[in-house]
Amino acid sequence: MSLSQTPATPQLRPKTSTTFESTRKVPELSLNSYIEGSEQDRARFIDEFFNGLKDYGFIVLKDHPISDALLNKAYALVEEFYSLPVETKIKYALKDQGFQRGYTPFGQEHAKNAPVKDLKEFWHVGRELTPGHRYEAFYPKNIWPSEVAEFESTMSLIYRELDRVGKIMLESLTGPLGLDKNFFADRVSDGNSILRLLHYPPIPEGVDPRCIRAAAHEDINLITILVSATTSGLQLLDRDGTWLDIESDPNSLIVDAGDMLARITNDVIPSTTHRVVNPEGPNTARYSMPFFMHPNPDAMLECLPSCVGDGAKYPPITAQDFLMQRLREIGLLK
Repeated sequence: MSLSQTPATPQLRPKTSTTFESTRKVPELSLNSYIEGSEQDRARFIDEFFNGLKDYGFIVLKDHPISDALLNKAYALVEEFYSLPVETKIKYALKDQGFQRGYTPFGQEHAKNAPVKDLKEFWHVGRELTPGHRYEAFYPKNIWPSEVAEFESTMSLIYRELDRVGKIMLESLTGPLGLDKNFFADRVSDGNSILRLLHYPPIPEGVDPRCIRAAAHEDINLITILVSATTSGLQLLDRDGTWLDIESDPNSLIVDAGDMLARITNDVIPSTTHRVVNPEGPNTARYSMPFFMHPNPDAMLECLPSCVGDGAKYPPITAQDFLMQRLREIGLLK
């Protein structure tokens, strides 16, 4: 599963200026140009995706193979679930399992070292395994809300579709990193990837003024694929230390690099600090669907040969051990 942490530096800064936003914009690419394009199209995509992650840490995919109808249906079901009473939702909370599946209540998660909680609630969908699978002990079983028809079938399909897209994205990085084409596929085939269904409700009255919807953090996983949220608020910390708004059309996919990818690339592709700020206009709800792409639990996170440079910055660690460490740091596991 993939969650978040605050960076040691820098601290929160004011929102970016209009002047800056007009000069720096997250690159927009066509995923279908890689999937269906010519050799030249594929080469251009690979170069722009790799360099975009190095420069910004985020990429917007303007066209992709996941249908708008499916994404719209998923968001409608997410909204239906979060309209249920708290006492109904809370029965799906698996606190003893680190909230790795099912419902996580409002105000439960915080960014690493943050003094206050994030203003959000969410639901986790994980990978379905066949009985007796070697990773069965690592993955809690999915649970599903009986109150929302088609929730299980729709979210399971979204999970599979985003998992498929994630493998394509990772494959595109193998050339620039000097890896075999199947390097990532072999390591994420049964990975502990998580679909998180997020709800940021209207900001409650009397909330601690330090609280925002999602404090500055980095994702723990390899890459995150975020289906564009229903409202704005997502910002990345640009390389010069300025916050940059991330805007995209509805149903675009937003991809960012996480800690695990930064770790194995020796920060050639840095993990990208980002946050979700409180609304400046009407105090409305926000929904989003990030998919956190994780390796298999026993995959070793160690520096790639092409990225060693002057020496590896991080010691090897398994994906499972790294995950457990992070879950404790952000308040989801004791």
